[in-house]
Amino acid sequence: MNEDGTRRFEYGENVVLRYITRFDSRAGMSWPYRVVEDQDDLVALYIPKGAQYARWGRPPAPGAPRGPLELDGWRRDVLRLMFPGKGHSIWLFWERDDDGNREFTSYYVNMEEPFRRTPIGFDTNDHTLDIVVRPDLSWRWKDEEQFAGLIEAGRYTPEFGEFVRNEGRSAVELIEGRKPPFGAGWEDWEPPADWECPSLVDGWADLPARVWERRDWAYR
Repeated sequence: MNEDGTRRFEYGENVVLRYITRFDSRAGMSWPYRVVEDQDDLVALYIPKGAQYARWGRPPAPGAPRGPLELDGWRRDVLRLMFPGKGHSIWLFWERDDDGNREFTSYYVNMEEPFRRTPIGFDTNDHTLDIVVRPDLSWRWKDEEQFAGLIEAGRYTPEFGEFVRNEGRSAVELIEGRKPPFGAGWEDWEPPADWECPSLVDGWADLPARVWERRDWAYR
C-alpha cells in the first residue's frame, strides 16, 4: 500500500469510480465496478446491467440547475479499459435480452481526466467529446457541438480543447489501424458466473477527492 492509502486492486474486487466535479472537487456521478485487471499499463473494470450507480437528478424545469445525486440502475454490461496517464478510456458494451443472452454491440472512446487512484477505486471526470465505434470498427465522433460550445463559452480553454481532440485522434489511429484493444479479443470476454453485482461502498461520496493537477489549466 502507498502512503496515501492507495494500492493495486485484486481480481474481482469491488471498487468505485467517481467523476469529480470541476469547481468544488466533490464526488459527482459514480459507478461500482468489479476489477478485471490492474496492471502497469491497463486497468480493466466491469459493471453489469442493473448495478446501482449515482447520477445527477434531472432539473425540475428547463434551464434550472440539475438535481442532487440519486441512485439508478445501470442499463447495460460495460467493460471499461483505462490506461495510466492517458486522457481517455475505452468501453465495450453488451446488451442482454430477457433470456440473458449477451451480444457485443459497440466500443466507446470516452475522453476524460487521467485517472487517480483512491483507497476505494479511481477518480476522474468526463471531457464531453466521445467516439462511438461499431463492431466492424467504423466510427464517428459524438457530442462535437456540445464540446465546441463549452470552448466558445469559455468553460474549457482552447489549449485544453486541442488536448482533448488529440486524445481522440490517438484513439482513431488505433481504430483505423485495427490495433489493440480494438478487435483484440476483449469483445469475447465474459464475467465469471459467480461474481455478485458490485455496489457503491460505504462512504463513497465523503472520501476526499483526488484532484487532477491540470484542472486550473483546463477549466474556467
